[in-house]
Amino acid sequence: MSLLSPAPSLTRTAWLTVGLLWPVALLNYLDRQMLSSMKFSVMADVPDIATQENWGFMLGQFKWVYAFLSPVGGFVADRFSRRFTICGSLFVWSAVTWATGHVTSFNELLVARSLMGISEAFYIPAALALIADFHTRGTRSRAVGLHQMAIYCGVIAGGFGGYVADAPDLGWRLAFTACGVCGMLYAVPLVLLLRAAPRPPDAPIEASLSPVRAIQELLTNVSFVLLVLYFTLPALAGWVVRDWMPAILKEQFGIGQGRAGVAATIYWQAAAIGGAFLGGWLADRWMRRTERGRINVSAIGMCLIIPAMFGVGNADTLGVAVAFLVLFGLGWGFFDCNNMPILCQIVRPELRATGYGIMNLVSISCGGLADWGFGVLRDRNTPLNVIFGVFASAAVISVALVLFIRPMAERVSAPRTQADEKR
Repeated sequence: MSLLSPAPSLTRTAWLTVGLLWPVALLNYLDRQMLSSMKFSVMADVPDIATQENWGFMLGQFKWVYAFLSPVGGFVADRFSRRFTICGSLFVWSAVTWATGHVTSFNELLVARSLMGISEAFYIPAALALIADFHTRGTRSRAVGLHQMAIYCGVIAGGFGGYVADAPDLGWRLAFTACGVCGMLYAVPLVLLLRAAPRPPDAPIEASLSPVRAIQELLTNVSFVLLVLYFTLPALAGWVVRDWMPAILKEQFGIGQGRAGVAATIYWQAAAIGGAFLGGWLADRWMRRTERGRINVSAIGMCLIIPAMFGVGNADTLGVAVAFLVLFGLGWGFFDCNNMPILCQIVRPELRATGYGIMNLVSISCGGLADWGFGVLRDRNTPLNVIFGVFASAAVISVALVLFIRPMAERVSAPRTQADEKR
């Protein structure tokens, strides 16, 4: 049985893996996103946060820690076990989420967000690499897209956090406590049900690389460097939209915290779900005709993000802002569901999680700087259209970068070992 025509039982396991990871991906972003929609309640309850700059620094702190540990998480997943990396990450970040609901000072909040950055950094590279192990070129973009849909749903759910924070009988602390408990409980059955992907017996044997050799191999790959830059530039806008948009809409249009949180998340994330579904389907079909199918679809998505950023920065009504956020979400879905599949076309399987970890390192580090810088610029009353105009310009550069990537022929993983069987 060839890789392009997997056995029915393997196909079921491949899609079951995506299904098992779906709640994990949702919690991964819900636990980090809901803080943004609860901003005003948290700042009122923890008054020593004090300034927008401090809030932006706290958001950036999470990203810098997350980014720094992402390559480590990726290497651990490549070298040891994707399964245990995923389950361990879920349990630890859920415990930290629970603890976040009990902080009483800005410094405690900084520590909690740093610990969350450490624990969450191990999930995404391992999860996407595991999905890519199971799904070959015929279904890979759709499978990754389905997983990313859970992330968008997590952001949408987090957008309702403002209502929860404002409710007298609930509050932001209860939300963090409940989400933490749910994640810790789900980690137990997940470790029993999740499995590693089988590897073809005729696959070439690849020697295990040290961290230095792995990084050296990746960074001397020109297409990989282009993908890292392509992955990074849109993240400047992506993180600001996720983290600051509830506050932006509240302040720009004079609406309540709950309404702003929903308007800032539900519409564009719903559009991203549609974009991931359509983009994944289109990319898998386009791959039947050319190895550049995923690259072309991703570039189309980026072309949608460019006018969306200009529109958001210049919107004069809430409806106009939401309409351009929807366009942004559609383009983001095209972009997001194809990053790991494109990575699979330019690096060997044993380096997928490590490669994605490095992509996260660069992208999220810059995203953290964008969060912090946005807070500084807002304190100095820099116009929104200027800030989002810069984001749109970065997206223009991204289109050129992705079109220069040169995909290779599909490669398969090394044969399973006794250690693999225990995963």
